[in-house]
Amino acid sequence: MSKSYKPGPDDAWEGIVEDKSRGMLDGANMYHFVKVRRADGEFMKVRLDRELWKSIAVGDRIVKQPGSGPAKA
Repeated sequence: MSKSYKPGPDDAWEGIVEDKSRGMLDGANMYHFVKVRRADGEFMKVRLDRELWKSIAVGDRIVKQPGSGPAKA
């Protein structure tokens, strides 16, 4: 079983992008990920859609509010 890095609909967090990556994990679809450092010092890996992934850079702040997707802050 694989781990899903897609944020849940009720999740809420914010942090700084530390790294960007992408890969074809299933051999057919391209997935886009960022490594985020939250304010509490913890790191998390999050899957983003292509448009947001292309619009952010390392050092940018992203925010996830309940009921919406991650967004550049």
